[in-house]
Amino acid sequence: MWRFDDPSLEGQPDARDFLAVLNSHAQFFEGDAPLWLARAPGRLDLMGGIADYSGALVLELPLGVATWVAVQPTQDATVMLLSPGIDAVTGEPLVTIPLASLQADNRPLEYATAHALLTADPRQAWAAYVVGVVVMLQQEYNVPLERGLRIFVHSAVPAGKGVSSSAALEVATMQALCGLYALRPEGRQLALLCQRTENLIVGAPCGVMDQMTSACGEQQSLLALLCQPAELQEAVTLPDEVEVWGIDSGIRHAVSGADYGSVRVGAFMGYRILAELAGLDMQPLHDHKVSIVDPLWHGYLANIAPSLWETAYREQVPLTMSGAAFLERYTGSTDTVTTIDPEHIYAVRQPTAHPIYEHHRVQLFRALLQQQLVSEESLILLGELMYQSHVSYSACGLGSTGTDRLVELVRQSGPAAGLYGAKITGGGCGGTVAVLARRGSHEQIKAIAASYEQETGLAAEVLSGSSPGAVAWGYHQLLAE
Repeated sequence: MWRFDDPSLEGQPDARDFLAVLNSHAQFFEGDAPLWLARAPGRLDLMGGIADYSGALVLELPLGVATWVAVQPTQDATVMLLSPGIDAVTGEPLVTIPLASLQADNRPLEYATAHALLTADPRQAWAAYVVGVVVMLQQEYNVPLERGLRIFVHSAVPAGKGVSSSAALEVATMQALCGLYALRPEGRQLALLCQRTENLIVGAPCGVMDQMTSACGEQQSLLALLCQPAELQEAVTLPDEVEVWGIDSGIRHAVSGADYGSVRVGAFMGYRILAELAGLDMQPLHDHKVSIVDPLWHGYLANIAPSLWETAYREQVPLTMSGAAFLERYTGSTDTVTTIDPEHIYAVRQPTAHPIYEHHRVQLFRALLQQQLVSEESLILLGELMYQSHVSYSACGLGSTGTDRLVELVRQSGPAAGLYGAKITGGGCGGTVAVLARRGSHEQIKAIAASYEQETGLAAEVLSGSSPGAVAWGYHQLLAE
């Protein structure tokens, strides 16, 4: 049996829950060597969403639910992972990987090789988020993989719901391993390494906001991140009269899905077209990538003013374009984590417009929240900005019937019920809806979830609360009793 090195953790309900689950699988560990423990929360994307990879400001709330990871060094020659919460019908909770397969000629695997190895079996592919972090630390910090590892995962962050369960898993794993190996990356660097793990080893073209929130978030505050590439700004404390909720649509979402990836490709195609229209210098690289010298917008669509987009560029960007036509005309894009499929028809104009307007919306949203007294008029304006963001998602092709219905139910209830705005979160195409409400709106939120469940037959889990990011929580040890 195991206990926390810090007895004060026993007063945290989710810590007690984690310890109970871990102790029910105590036989997973080898002997009584201490375990290194970390905790990383999921996040609720209030504003910014898919504009992060285009350089927008994003506002993210670290949730109360979190992923816990415990790591133990062992004497055997395997990395063994156990995540009891994984559905044994769709995935394998226990995964074992020989140490020898994670090295080539006594050197760490190249990222592409690690991706092929760790994602070959769909039932074990969840391990790529964990073992990918091991590979990343081998590469970036020369961590020698001389001993085996036992890695235990317990997550209360709903998977596939648009609240960043993957980032929470990566961040918690990296924080626990940093404790084990006595590494001390600062929070921003830790988050960037986790994003690289997801981009290069898992193979999902996510932006950076998820990992930054899970690592660097502050309880009861919105993480303000200017994604150029990942510049933390002063956190925005939620006013006393405001609270934020999440309502799960029951429709599974995936950042690795084709819709999210296609919209990202379309945005970078749009940037490439705008760069040529603006007369910026371009140099071809390899694999349909280009380098652009950009003193105007510094490589980010978010830095283009909405008025300039409307008056100078909008009509010159095609609504859609095939990958083949784009590559023939423009050579490639500046995005290093996606591939343009010549056979695919991409939406271009709307994915390009979304970050241009979203960055502006998020800036206004933050300014309104930072007022000393958030008035009824300000709350209505905040809500309208969320509704606009949601409509823009749908125009990109990232909506869903479930999330649209939840947003409509919030709009119908309106300010009279203390509900001011709602929008789809994260990568879209299902997942969770974020709701802005007056404090004390729990019953109204429950009523909307119940109404949605009755209409659709889909479970609508309500998410609430906030907790510190992994860096603020730190890491601890579990000791054998």
